[in-house]
Amino acid sequence: MAPKTLPVRTRTATTLGHAVASLSRRLGRGNGSVIGGRVLLAVDRHALGTLAEGHRAALVSGTNGKTTTTRLLSAALSSAGPIVTNLRGANMPAGLAAALGEGEPGALAVLEVDEAWLPAVAADVHPEVVLLLNLSRDQLDRNNEVRSLSTSWRRAIEDLPDATIVANADDPLTAYAAGSARRVTWVAAGQPWTADASGCPSCGGRILFASDGGWACDRCDLRRPIADVVLDGTTLVIAGQRLPLLLGLPGRANRANAAMAVAAASAFGVDPGVAVAALATTTDVDGRYRSLVLDGVPVRLLLAKNPAGWLEVLDIIGDNDGPVVVGINARIADGKDPSWLWDVPFEHLRGRFVVAAGERSHDLAVRLHYADVEHDREPDLRRAIAVAERRRPADGRVDVVANYTSFMALTASIADA
Repeated sequence: MAPKTLPVRTRTATTLGHAVASLSRRLGRGNGSVIGGRVLLAVDRHALGTLAEGHRAALVSGTNGKTTTTRLLSAALSSAGPIVTNLRGANMPAGLAAALGEGEPGALAVLEVDEAWLPAVAADVHPEVVLLLNLSRDQLDRNNEVRSLSTSWRRAIEDLPDATIVANADDPLTAYAAGSARRVTWVAAGQPWTADASGCPSCGGRILFASDGGWACDRCDLRRPIADVVLDGTTLVIAGQRLPLLLGLPGRANRANAAMAVAAASAFGVDPGVAVAALATTTDVDGRYRSLVLDGVPVRLLLAKNPAGWLEVLDIIGDNDGPVVVGINARIADGKDPSWLWDVPFEHLRGRFVVAAGERSHDLAVRLHYADVEHDREPDLRRAIAVAERRRPADGRVDVVANYTSFMALTASIADA
């Protein structure tokens, strides 16, 4: 009897997967596998779609919270079978191809996707579920007009008639994008930062925000949709259940990320109670929120890369009155324009000692001066922690908040130590 042959696309996907794995072994994990993905896409621009064949997929996109929500959704879906996901922010097509190529065939795919790349990736991957978290200014030299991103998302979703869209009802930009979908699960996840959603993405009118969280355009009929899933403090209301969110991650933003993850897991058929229980196992995400002793100093590591993210981090570090180290770079992955620093309410740090670090520590020090925050400047992040240590209470810690490349460099130095 002749051996059973696999369908052509399945055989092609398996061959591509073997190619990624081989390149990863040769080049090393992490960046090596991403390079492998780049090679594959250079050889075959349809490789991502081929590798996605046979995977039920969820795409997670937004300006803030992508990596954490992806990790939480992976945990929530763990009871449904093996998971393939991309790690350490490799959220463009090369990173996605690498993840799928190295993953188990047929595994559920939970993929973090850069917000500008979401339309192209969705067209290739044909996801079953898409999570739309939020949109705000980030990397100002690359993604400077968030309403145009909202419009591109809306057009992409129009081309996904069979997908379930899980969208943050409290963000007008994601609500507009999801409004073109046939199936939407609206999540009242909250959106404290509203400065980037003042203009209506539908008609250009003004979005008016109410004190109760509602919002509406003053010119057209775009308004906050009725939520299917509600985050009520530390309780998640979903499918008629009130489930306490007992997370290992701090802050309101992570409860919002968890709400989105549970809603998406439910769309895959996972019981919300099972999903919520699974989330408690996640205590850090690629080093974010991690507490450790570094060079003899108790520290907590946090990531904040734009004004919206900083608003959430200020909420988290409000539980501590110790010194703060802030690391700011302005490389390609961060966005080369650091003018967003002037939109961060650093005035909340008055009364605490802050050390400005990173390649743009001068810019940050000027901002802290005008915020009337006591500060020092030390560009090297590890040495900045030592400066902050001099002002640490005996029973306290140093909060270290860094933007993307500054944070990655710090965590890499810790791993190499």
